[in-house]
Amino acid sequence: MNQEKNFLQKLKTYLVFAGPTTFIFLTVIILPFIFGIYLTFTDWNGISSTHSMVGAKNYLEVFKDKVFWTSFLLTLKYVFFTVILTNGIGFLLAYILTSGVKAQNVFRSGFFTPNLIGGILLGYVWQFIFSNVLVYIGKTLHLTIFSSSWLADPKKAFWTLVIVGVWQYSGYMMIIYIAGFMGVPKDILEAADIDGAGSFRKMRSIILPMMIPSFTICIFLSLQRCFMIYDVNLSLTKGGPYGATQMIAMTVYQKAFLSQQYGVGQAQAFFLFLMVAVITVAQVYFSKKMEVES
Repeated sequence: MNQEKNFLQKLKTYLVFAGPTTFIFLTVIILPFIFGIYLTFTDWNGISSTHSMVGAKNYLEVFKDKVFWTSFLLTLKYVFFTVILTNGIGFLLAYILTSGVKAQNVFRSGFFTPNLIGGILLGYVWQFIFSNVLVYIGKTLHLTIFSSSWLADPKKAFWTLVIVGVWQYSGYMMIIYIAGFMGVPKDILEAADIDGAGSFRKMRSIILPMMIPSFTICIFLSLQRCFMIYDVNLSLTKGGPYGATQMIAMTVYQKAFLSQQYGVGQAQAFFLFLMVAVITVAQVYFSKKMEVES
């Protein structure tokens, strides 16, 4: 009887405090996700009020779609360079801005600001920079590399996305790395100084091992954001020129909404979800194994 009363009391408390949030989470995230998986087995075009079951046909279409796999490989290339550069620059900025430089709080705010700008606006701003500002500078100073717009070159256009992605995310990762630097115990660093350890030795043997949790979080966040890039891709390059910068999220959108093959597009989206989940879970798992206790 007492156990039943305790359970009812806990249930009542849960419903009062967490019930609304749970309801919203179920209706906005879980149920649409389940319904989306159901649609991958249908031939729905996204408009019709009726649809029929087609089994695994949509998933077979995913494996046959050359455009999908081309954009997927391009996205992997984008993720590789952007994640490495974002975390490298974010870590370097955090190291500099925790070393006691003057006005470091102002610099922290300045480097974090790009993360607050919406992706669509960010893309248009950098589109103006690459198409006008840099071209003007290139022609004025006779710099061949900037004499024409990078957005019109299939090879260079990819790197515009990398540059904008790194510029946008580095400041956000910097904040997390700053928290990691500030969490390194001062007494351990002081003991290392007494033992005669240099800056490089302290960084390699003390600071880096104790900042593994920060690396875990930052790499996880940057992986997730880079795989899901769409807004900057749309406003900066629109997938061009000639489809040279069409990332996976844009391919899924075009298949589902422009080609009106919603079932196939949903199957592509679910496949992308599985790939991102596998990569990020593996990254977190191996990163956790590298963590040390302070």
